[in-house]
Amino acid sequence: MQPSFAQELTVVSSVKGYKKSVEHDSLQKMTEVKTWLPRVVYDLRYATKNNFTGKKLYKDGDRTFIRVTAAQALQKVQQELLLAEGYGLKVWDAYRPYSVTKKMWELIGDERYVANPAKGSGHNRGLAVDVTLIAVKTGKELNMGTGFDNFTDTAHHTFKDLPGDVLKNRLLLKTIMEKHGFRALETEWWHYSFSNDRNYDVLDLSFKKLAKY
Repeated sequence: MQPSFAQELTVVSSVKGYKKSVEHDSLQKMTEVKTWLPRVVYDLRYATKNNFTGKKLYKDGDRTFIRVTAAQALQKVQQELLLAEGYGLKVWDAYRPYSVTKKMWELIGDERYVANPAKGSGHNRGLAVDVTLIAVKTGKELNMGTGFDNFTDTAHHTFKDLPGDVLKNRLLLKTIMEKHGFRALETEWWHYSFSNDRNYDVLDLSFKKLAKY
């Protein structure tokens, strides 16, 4: 018999289970990112074939979710960027259903780049976000040296053999995200996770079900 990925995890796959956790703690609620950041730009890659799998993994490409506490912190990031630099955020991914993480693991199987389903991920818990910086006036992305989902050393925070403007842009994003409670992933300059201080469960709910609730 094949071992279950979720053997040692609590994976919430029903709206009933999700509602129960929110009733117990209102800050467990998932919220659409644009509810808190109406000016944020989406380029939700896993709702397209323009990602490392070459496959469309999400049915819904015009909305994404995170926990309320993470949304509140991200709102502060966006506000500070706009006031100080005239910059904004572009989101490539936020909440990721657990079933999608299992598919990614089957393709990559490397914990430097994809979460091991045995543990679940920040994305599955609604705490992680993949972002880059844009100039608000033009909508143009700042130069970060690599694109999204680049599985090479060049995407690492410790990789310094890059033009000065790239290093400056990465440092700006990292500094302001960490200032507001997010933690950087060493191997991916775009990936940030908020603290799991409330024991958030792994979720395997569709975007449609979350939006309905």
